[in-house]
Amino acid sequence: MQRWSGKGEPWAAALGGDGEAFAVVFDLHRERVYRHALRLNGNAHDAEDVTAGAFLELWRRRTSVRLVEGSVLPWLLVTTTNLSRNAARSLRRYRALLGSLPRSGPAGGAGEVAFDQIEEATAAEQIRRALRSLSDLDGALIALTAFEGFSPAQAAVALGISDGAARARLHRARAKVASALGTSPGAGRTAVVKEQAG
Repeated sequence: MQRWSGKGEPWAAALGGDGEAFAVVFDLHRERVYRHALRLNGNAHDAEDVTAGAFLELWRRRTSVRLVEGSVLPWLLVTTTNLSRNAARSLRRYRALLGSLPRSGPAGGAGEVAFDQIEEATAAEQIRRALRSLSDLDGALIALTAFEGFSPAQAAVALGISDGAARARLHRARAKVASALGTSPGAGRTAVVKEQAG
């Protein structure tokens, strides 16, 4: 991790185009952004790509980034969520294309997969699917509050909406995720948080 030896805050220097200061900002937030991307994408390779993309967008849009309590982290997490959604859409289109191609015959099995690994992968995919069913704004609210520990008020600032609107949308989003998972709203939130921790 780089140490900041310049004057002032590294983000202020990065705004002026200081690459060293931006490297400090990167080192400061990289792990959290990567964990968020991994949780949303389900594999390390895609998470690395999304993390890199989020920081590229931070650099490109640095003059218009909305800070929350002086931090770029919420903006990075929202951007990570949006990039993850875009990657998931691309993957679905790619799989649909592959599915439409003619097959030469049945493929042979590569071996038996452990039952609990299948169950775990299925549960993780159900959660990802439930989260993808939300609007971009609602998905970002869930990501910031349930996964990243921000308060609804902080998430509202990051997303540019009122605190009341954030709370109302968050309530509806939690209910929608719970319904998609076949649980009650409180249990749905717990399941999402437990999946994130696992």
